[in-house]
Amino acid sequence: MFVKNCWYVAAWDHEVLADTLLARTIIGESVLFYRKSDGTAVAIDNRCAHRHAPLSLGRKEGDAVRCQYHGLKYASDGRCIEIPGQDTVPAKLCVRSYPVVERQRWLWVWMGDPARADEALIPQTFSLADPEWRYKPGYLHYDTDYLLICDNLLDFSHLSFVHEKTLGGSPNIAQARPEVTRIPRGLRVTRDVRNTVPAPYHARLASFPGKVDRRFAYDFVVPGVLMMKTHAKPVGTADDDMTGALQFHSCQALTPESENSTHYFFMQAHNFRLHDATITEAIYQSLCTAFEEDRRMIQAQQNLIASSSPAPMHPIAADLALVQFRRVVQELLDAESGVPVRAPQPRAPRGASASKLPAGTVPAA
Repeated sequence: MFVKNCWYVAAWDHEVLADTLLARTIIGESVLFYRKSDGTAVAIDNRCAHRHAPLSLGRKEGDAVRCQYHGLKYASDGRCIEIPGQDTVPAKLCVRSYPVVERQRWLWVWMGDPARADEALIPQTFSLADPEWRYKPGYLHYDTDYLLICDNLLDFSHLSFVHEKTLGGSPNIAQARPEVTRIPRGLRVTRDVRNTVPAPYHARLASFPGKVDRRFAYDFVVPGVLMMKTHAKPVGTADDDMTGALQFHSCQALTPESENSTHYFFMQAHNFRLHDATITEAIYQSLCTAFEEDRRMIQAQQNLIASSSPAPMHPIAADLALVQFRRVVQELLDAESGVPVRAPQPRAPRGASASKLPAGTVPAA
């Protein structure tokens, strides 16, 4: 169901403080996150090996955690190191530990083979910790298959309709064709929207004399991490001239909780008026409003898929990026399961049948 040999965003750094015991379900596994006395993040199975009580209901003791049901104590590597009333601890009495890395305000957890946990695969989300950018961190929970949210982020034509009064503002976005290219473990998508009206939230941040040119340029990599540069600037300005432009950098991460629920970590940073907290808050609130628009639509889509008989989804030209990304995911799933190399078919959302496309083709215009 899920790619295991990859890094998943598990939490914002502020969600795991010195005395925090945070339980979060990642691809169907309940994982406990906490910090050792030196601040290092720890990730272990949240189930006590004895009677499967949640360790998140226990207490920290130094760098260890004690289960509050029968008192078993676990070291940060998952070994049980103490059992009240018992002199010896069986070696097999332990819980799984997971590689965890804290980088630029996100805690990343590796859910697969620990020997393959390559930190070089963690995406470069530079604006999360760059002093030249300001943002407010966000989190949403979706009762939705994460792949449906991936589809949403890979096809920005929906901005013209779902976000008509927030992030969109014009049908020109849906009419503009994106450029889509494969990169390692994902895609690069660029969409230029020229000679269009400013988005409603842009108009609240700046006074443009007329129409604007907009650009959305982002990498989207497995499991579902977006790193995007966007701008809006006076129409006709040279591509490399950012005079009078509103520039943003957004980092968003989708982490499946289960087959039909998803953690959504997000931010949108700005590099103008850095000391004006009202700007940062206004951008955050605009984003929250827009993402609620997405959530309402995608959860309604999920509910309809789940409650209806299976039916094919018919591709259109705007599906180019999402079809390619599902192929990337399927290739990695096949590699983990030992399936022989083959030309992968696009994967439909769970609960729907895939429209058949010949291998190597994309939806027709």
